[in-house]
Parts: sequence; structure tokens; C-alpha cells
Amino acid sequence: MSGFYFGNDLFGELDRLQRQMSALFGTLPSSIRSSRTDAFPPLNIGSTDDSINIVAFAPGIDPAALDVTVDKGTLTIAGERKAPELSAASETRSYAKERFFGKFRRVVELPQNADPDKVVAGYSNGCLTIQIGKREASKPRSITIQ
Repeated sequence: MSGFYFGNDLFGELDRLQRQMSALFGTLPSSIRSSRTDAFPPLNIGSTDDSINIVAFAPGIDPAALDVTVDKGTLTIAGERKAPELSAASETRSYAKERFFGKFRRVVELPQNADPDKVVAGYSNGCLTIQIGKREASKPRSITIQ
């Protein structure tokens, strides 16, 4: 006779066990790029026929304090998010702090067809958008058969 007792709801117990395991080990990432949960700023990366598009989610950061560079096939986004200044009279004690403050640096390897001379960046509503053009030689072209 087994020493385990599951009650009448075996599937409920399995669901509870799965929640406990997820809390213990965390959830699995949805992609390889998102495997670092502490990476800041989080990025979305995509492409069109003409460009590579990157969106970095960096709310609360002064765009003038961001440093974006393209060098040797990598894109680097660096900056600092400063903590809000609290008044000296504030008696608030923190129980949890989930928002990141401090210096950050994110490096992304670019594909070989990225053209470092065709980079445009903008910042709006907390999102840094970077568009990197592709080299002309890498774009698809139609070949006429003779």
C-alpha cells in the first residue's frame, strides 16, 4: 500500500504541484533571447526586406541620457535609470522593489547584412525605436532569364 494520499482530486493536486514547481524554478522563457529575466531594457527585434527594427522598452529614462552605438556588428544600448527622489519627511518603508534602477548596458549582435551607416533612432512614450538599414547587396532582386 502506498504512503501517498491524493484525496479525490488527482488533477487538482497535479495542478498545485505544477504551481509550486513554477514558483520554485520560475517559468521557462518564451524564446532564447528572453532567457535572461534580468536584462534591461527588454527588446523586441524584427526585420523587413529593407531594415532591422529594434524596440527597447525604457520608460522613465531621459532620451538624452541614452547612448546608442553600432560597432563591429553589434548594437549597444547603454544608460542609467535614476531612482525617484523621495522627500526626507517620507516615512514609507519598502516591502518590495520590482523596478530596476541604476546603470544598464544591452548588446545585440546584428546580422551580417546590417548597414551601420543607415541607423535611425527615436524615443517616444518610453520606447526607444532603432531602425538599421540592410545593405543593398543583401536585398532580394529579380533575375531575368535569357
